Amino acid sequence: MSNSPAAKSAADATAAAADLRVRLSGVRALLLDMDGVLVLKGELIPGAAEALAALDDRGIPYVIGTNTSLVSRTTLARELGRAGLPVKADRIVSAASAAAAYVRSRFGRDPLYVLVAPDALAEFEGLTLLSHDAAAMPGARAAAVVVGDAAEEFTPRNMQSAFVLLRNGARFVAMHKNRWWLTSAGVMLDAGAYVVGLEYVTQRRALVAGKPSPTFFAEGVRRLDELEAERDASGPGALHLSPGEVAVVGDDLWNDVLGGQKAGLRGVFVRSGKHGDADLARITTERGGRAPDAVARSIVEVVAALTG
Repeated sequence: MSNSPAAKSAADATAAAADLRVRLSGVRALLLDMDGVLVLKGELIPGAAEALAALDDRGIPYVIGTNTSLVSRTTLARELGRAGLPVKADRIVSAASAAAAYVRSRFGRDPLYVLVAPDALAEFEGLTLLSHDAAAMPGARAAAVVVGDAAEEFTPRNMQSAFVLLRNGARFVAMHKNRWWLTSAGVMLDAGAYVVGLEYVTQRRALVAGKPSPTFFAEGVRRLDELEAERDASGPGALHLSPGEVAVVGDDLWNDVLGGQKAGLRGVFVRSGKHGDADLARITTERGGRAPDAVARSIVEVVAALTG
């Protein structure tokens, strides 16, 4: 029997793959983070396209869940396609689409003030939206103020409008509270700073529709059921996924993995993105933290464990 470093490395890899298969036993569907799992800084992560193709071949349902709120799912799908991932928009659940689903179910055609970049407004099609000018009018009212990554729309005037509407009784919905995100241009300030600012001045907490809230993960499971019902000839509700049969795969230990676990999903951490071993050690020791249900180098190993 060989004791060479190469042989030991191969044996370790085989043992790790077997352990990952055991840890993923019972998983029937995946909620995949986008940044850090499929793409990183705008570039496709090696093996990601083949991993999704393998899921399609084996009939394992998946949706891509992202806290991106700057653009619509249609634009996200187009960008993923250009990167080499042919994903349809209806396979994406974003912080913007989750927020839109939430306010659509609760406020119907009541007026809303949605502070988000123009492209993401497509997620709110069919709802009654106040323009920035209308929101700034004296006496303006809204059933809810919804805040996402508004980029250049985060003007002093628009923030003032959001503040006044919230003081006048509007519900407060945040697409997410992300602090920052990685782009090809480097680390960028995210919408969380603006949401927390409005929470501070209004002394009210926003309902968060994106990760790590249970609202987001429930929307992901609901969308998985819908997609499979559309595909399955046995009709609506054919899949009947329970949260524990869905694994969220993410590079963010707090927003993706721990958030999914708290919502009842399995949490799988991949080392292909922004968090590493130091973060993994920290989350297992801090109050309210816990270890992921499984750890892998990338989405490639996760899919191999499910399909091998």
